[in-house]
Amino acid sequence: MTSQTAHLGNTPSSDQIRRAPKVLLHDHLDGGLRPATVVELARDCGYAQLPDTDPDKLGLWFREAADSGSLERYLETFSHTVAVMQTRDALVRVARECAEDLAADGVVYAEVRYAPEQHLAGGLTLEEVVEAVNEGFRQGERAALEAGRRIRIGALLTAMRHAARALEIAELANRYRDLGVVGFDIAGAEAGYPPTRHLDAFEYLKRENNHFTIHAGEAFGLPSIWQALQWCGADRLGHGVRIIDDIEVREDGTVELGRLAAYVRDKRIPLELCPSSNLQTGAAASYADHPIGLLRRLHFRVTVNTDNRLMSHTSMSREFEHLVEAFGYTLGDMEWISVNAMKSAFIPFDERLAMINDVIKPGYAALKSEWLFQQTATTSGSAGSQG
Repeated sequence: MTSQTAHLGNTPSSDQIRRAPKVLLHDHLDGGLRPATVVELARDCGYAQLPDTDPDKLGLWFREAADSGSLERYLETFSHTVAVMQTRDALVRVARECAEDLAADGVVYAEVRYAPEQHLAGGLTLEEVVEAVNEGFRQGERAALEAGRRIRIGALLTAMRHAARALEIAELANRYRDLGVVGFDIAGAEAGYPPTRHLDAFEYLKRENNHFTIHAGEAFGLPSIWQALQWCGADRLGHGVRIIDDIEVREDGTVELGRLAAYVRDKRIPLELCPSSNLQTGAAASYADHPIGLLRRLHFRVTVNTDNRLMSHTSMSREFEHLVEAFGYTLGDMEWISVNAMKSAFIPFDERLAMINDVIKPGYAALKSEWLFQQTATTSGSAGSQG
């Protein structure tokens, strides 16, 4: 092994992970607010139900509630964030800060999802909600550029699977598809609310040649994945982590894929994996036990995502730091995962290709080459001292 290949196998530093160009496909707008913003927006709108008004203590409460193992407490966290996102100004601010925070973390492309139907209590229409969030994202992109960073954000409109507005939201996503919205999603409790309840929405989107992902295989398992793919025709799987249930690892280390797992791998169906969130919901006991390790080795199209940055106290950099520690991932692994995500994005192919070739690959090449300049600087210093 040459010194170069040996170096390229080394563990990236936290700083390199932060600076690496990352791609995010699964992030909830109402799950990523800054604690201080929640406090300020609650004060502005007269919302008095927050468990604490000190930003640090409130941030800790969100993390502990999400980690509690209680579904009721976990869902309560979203009741607080959604409650303060009911005006145009609040939505613009939250979306702007989302873009700024992701850009500061080295994310160059993100698809951020939210449910317009959850932001109507203050009198906004569905269209006004979408336009406010889009404006916030554009403001955040411009602010990031002024700070020397580049990010592009597309919105995914989510319908709640326990409600009956999926077709309406799908039509909304289609109307705004060239105005900042790149696709559709359904979310909410999987058990008892199969995606097939919303077949009319998915059939409509397919007729319109539009894109959609479906939360599936997070808590409910293989049946929800099968329905999302074979009945609904999802382009991607939101989470999809339970596909591991269709993979047998024998005592001798050999692996056998079931029919569904083989289909997902062979068809290159993207898995929107969210390691920290999956640990909170019990999909794995630790990062080292997370199915992403095996799925990566088996060459599934895995992507790494944040899900809810506030509730999971995470970022894309933190997610990769955990995986680097658990699996020894290198910059090469990070690049492979980031390219996977960019290939799976819902923007046009030529734009995806340009992001990969002009932004992602050059970014990782620069990081991989840094050791050369460090070596040169060290050698030059030594030579100078000997002179």
